[in-house]
Amino acid sequence: MPEHTDFQPYLASARGSRAGRTTDAATAFAEIPDGGRILIPTLSGVPMGLLAALDDARDRWSSLEIVTGTLREPPAPLDHAGAPFHFATWQFSRPLRPAEQAGALRVIPARYSQTATLFQPHGPVPVDAVLVSASPPGPDGNLSLGVAVGSVIDAVRSAPLVIAQVNPAMPYVFGAGELPPDAFDFLVHIESPLPELTRAPPGPLEEAIAEHVVGLVPDGATLQFGIGAIPEAVMARLAARRDLGIHSGLISDGLIDLLESGALTNAAKSQDAGVMIAAVCGGTRRLFDWLHRNPEVRLAPARYSHGVDVVARSHRLVTINSAISVGLDGSLNAETINGRLLSGPGGQPDYAEAAMAAPGGTGIVAMPSTAAGGKASRIVRRLGAEEAVTIPRVLADRVVTEYGAAELRGRSLDERAAALRAIAHPDFRDALQI
Repeated sequence: MPEHTDFQPYLASARGSRAGRTTDAATAFAEIPDGGRILIPTLSGVPMGLLAALDDARDRWSSLEIVTGTLREPPAPLDHAGAPFHFATWQFSRPLRPAEQAGALRVIPARYSQTATLFQPHGPVPVDAVLVSASPPGPDGNLSLGVAVGSVIDAVRSAPLVIAQVNPAMPYVFGAGELPPDAFDFLVHIESPLPELTRAPPGPLEEAIAEHVVGLVPDGATLQFGIGAIPEAVMARLAARRDLGIHSGLISDGLIDLLESGALTNAAKSQDAGVMIAAVCGGTRRLFDWLHRNPEVRLAPARYSHGVDVVARSHRLVTINSAISVGLDGSLNAETINGRLLSGPGGQPDYAEAAMAAPGGTGIVAMPSTAAGGKASRIVRRLGAEEAVTIPRVLADRVVTEYGAAELRGRSLDERAAALRAIAHPDFRDALQI
């Protein structure tokens, strides 16, 4: 992907005389209408300092809706959920629980690729403003949206108001997030730590699951990883592979180790050879420092990082995600437990579809066989009426637990049920008989 594919010209003329104006937060916030809706990035890209200032200025508005995806830390406005702040999300996460409990949260079912159009002026969830994080300018004068590009870049192009927190803690990351100052209305200089996504150390269970997953990854594969201890365990076990590549929603700390092992070269990728493609990065300060002006990384808009037509062109695509429960027909739930939200679909539907379409593609769902301390099976006869169907059975491919891998693609319903029973915990296999 060329560095600026489909990203110029920016709407500098639409920003008018205030384009690229450096100011204080109060001046910038005066442009946000009462009853308005603002979009913010996700994970480590959340502009925490700017949102703290927004919370301090809350008396300006009787109501203001904040739209976001996955959060790692609760931004300050969550302390005043419902008065005046309301929230909407396409990817529920634990920090949003206070808003849910206050009756101040709307959940919008959407896959990640849909964020490219969801927030457009004529889209279903138009926004009045976008608040983003940005790095200080590079040698060419451009700023970078840093570690979070995919879900916000299209809205940055089209929203009536764009405010950036220019933060020295934010790395300059190459790709679609490189913008001239006049792509923003206001630049507010605030230094604040980036939210960190700490690595969950894999235990024996995750290691056992990872061992089965690694057996499904060939040399030269283009990989997509989800979040969590299982993907981290898989990354740690791939050092013996050669010429792996990355086209993923997320870049995390574990990929640094995989790169340093020599297994990750991006050389065999059928597109974007030599670079990793992702929508966002989430990790620790080690990752942020490694990302700064790193020519091996490009962040892309959602329509490129998650677009099925793009991802499906990847050489030997292997997608690795997780689930909460799987029905014997292959239907997969990655969002709810007994109807209670734990997460959202994210990019999993996009990558499941791409893995089906890609020549030689493999879509892997890796999970422990049980939940609730071993008292409940994650493989169930059928998904309950209150459970989300994140991935329909027509996109089911491989399901992996600590007991092995079940191949579902092209199998009949009876064959799928038998394959899934074989990788369920032994205590629950009899109960899974049809």
